[in-house]
Amino acid sequence: MLDANIKAQLKTYMERLVAPIELVASLDDSAKSQEMRALLEEIASVSDRISLLENGVDARKPSFSIGLVNQPARIRFAGLPMGHEFTSLILALLQASGYAPKISDEQIEQIRGIDGHYRFETYISLSCHNCPDVVQALNTLSALNPNIQHVMIDGALFQDEVETRQVMAVPTVYLNGEVFGNGRMAIEDILAKLDTGAAARDAAKLSQKVPYDVLIVGGGPAAAAAAIYAARKGIRTGVLAERFGGQVLDTLAIENLISVPQTDGPKLARALEQHVREYEVDIMNLQRADALIPGTAGGYHELRLANGAVLKSKAMIVATGARWRELGVPGELEFRGKGVAYCPHCDGPLFKGKHVAVVGGGNSGVEAAIDLAGIVGHVTLLEFGDTLRADAVLQTKLYSLPNVTVIKSAQTTQITGAGGKVNGLEYTDRTTGQTQHVALEGVFIQIGLLPNTDWLKGTIELSRFGEIVVDAKGQTDVPGVFGAGDCTTVPYKQIVIAMSEGAKASLAAFDHLIRSPIAA
Repeated sequence: MLDANIKAQLKTYMERLVAPIELVASLDDSAKSQEMRALLEEIASVSDRISLLENGVDARKPSFSIGLVNQPARIRFAGLPMGHEFTSLILALLQASGYAPKISDEQIEQIRGIDGHYRFETYISLSCHNCPDVVQALNTLSALNPNIQHVMIDGALFQDEVETRQVMAVPTVYLNGEVFGNGRMAIEDILAKLDTGAAARDAAKLSQKVPYDVLIVGGGPAAAAAAIYAARKGIRTGVLAERFGGQVLDTLAIENLISVPQTDGPKLARALEQHVREYEVDIMNLQRADALIPGTAGGYHELRLANGAVLKSKAMIVATGARWRELGVPGELEFRGKGVAYCPHCDGPLFKGKHVAVVGGGNSGVEAAIDLAGIVGHVTLLEFGDTLRADAVLQTKLYSLPNVTVIKSAQTTQITGAGGKVNGLEYTDRTTGQTQHVALEGVFIQIGLLPNTDWLKGTIELSRFGEIVVDAKGQTDVPGVFGAGDCTTVPYKQIVIAMSEGAKASLAAFDHLIRSPIAA
C-alpha cells in the first residue's frame, strides 16, 4: 500500500520510537480488512520495535489499536488512516511509544492532571482537512493520560453508525456516548471544555501582558504578512487569532499563489505560522476578540477578549477575514450538521449515493457541485440569478455531468426536515412565482463570504456589507487602527491580495508609530 518513498520516510520516523509498541487488529473477511492487514504488515516491517497481532475483538471491523506491549491500548483507528489522516497515524505510533508531543510543558501537565474517565469517538472523512487536527489532539490526550481513550472512525466505512447517530458533518466528536463537539478543535479547545477553570486562568495571564507596539487581530494570510513585516521592524508585535490560518484552513486546492504552483490550505496555514514563529512574535491562538476600545491621542488602544482579558497596543491591525455566508432561511440553523453543510470536501463523503443540493452558482458553488457529483447520487444546483456566475470552464464541466440538475432564478426559502435531519428544500421560481419542493438529504450552502466584523459595529466605520472601510494605506477612520484582508473594502478576496494588504497595513502602522507622541 505504501510506495518506496513513503515507506523509507516511515522507517526514518519509527527510529524515534521510545519503547516497543504493538498493533492489535480486529479484522474480518472484507476487502477493507485485507487492505488494513497489508498496511499494518508494512508498518510492522519497518521497525523491530513494532509487533502486529490479529487477535483483536473490537466490534468495529476493520480496526486496530496502538499501545505499549502488554498494556491496554488507548488509541484506535476504525478504518484506514490514509489521505489526510496518515500523519495522524505516524504521530499516534510515536506518541503511544512515549515520544513527547510538540506541545508546551504546561499543556502536558494539564492533560496529565485531568481526572475521570473519558472515551472519545471521532467520526471523520478521509477527504476532510479539518479532521486530522481533532484526531491528533485527542490521540495526544490519550497518549498522555491513562484515563482517556480515543477512536477515529471513518464515517464512509461505518455508514450504519453514521445513519444511527445521524452524523452528517465531520469531524463530529462523541464523549462517553454523547455529542461533545463538531468542527475543528485544537488541544486548547478540548482542554477548555474538560477543564472549566482553564479559561479564567488564561484570561488572567493574558491581561498581564506588556502593551504591544502593534497588535494584529486575525490569523490568516493578511495577519501573517502583517506580523512578519512588523517584527522585522524590531517592534513588539502580537498576534491574536481565533484559529491561526483562518479561512485558508477550509480551502483545499490552491493553484494561484504566485511562485507556488500547487498547495493546499492546511499546508499553507502551517507554512504561514512557521514563518511568523521565526520572528519574535507573541502568538495568542484560539482567542476571540470581543470589542475594540480606541485610545486617546498618544495612548493605547484596548482589545477586550471573549474570555474577559484586555490587551493594549499603540497600533492595531484588524485582519479577521471572513466566514461562509448563511442563507438566513428557516431550517438552516436547525439542521446545521444534520444535513446543512458548508464544506463539500469535508462532509461530501457522508452523503455517498444520496441526493443533495448546492445553493449558489458562483465559482465555489459550481466547484462544489462538480466535486459532489463524483460522490453522491444526484446534485441539484440552485442559483438566485438567471445565469450562473462561475467561470465558463467550470460551467462546461458542470453541464457535462449526467447526475447534476441546474435550476436558475430560484430563491431558496426554506430547508425542511423530519426526524432531526434534512429531507428537502423549498424555493420560489422567480420567473413564475410558484413554490417548488425538492426532496433531498443534504444542502451545501455556497453563497459567498461575510466579514468577521460584528464585534466592531459602532467603533469604526463599516460599509453596508459589514466590511471595514480603509484608505489606500489600510487606515480606518480611527487613527492607529488599520484593516487588512477579506474583512475590508479592498476588492477581490484572494490570498495573494490579503498578504499584500497585510504587509501594507503593517508598514502604515509603523509609519504611524514613528510619527506619534511617546505614550506615558
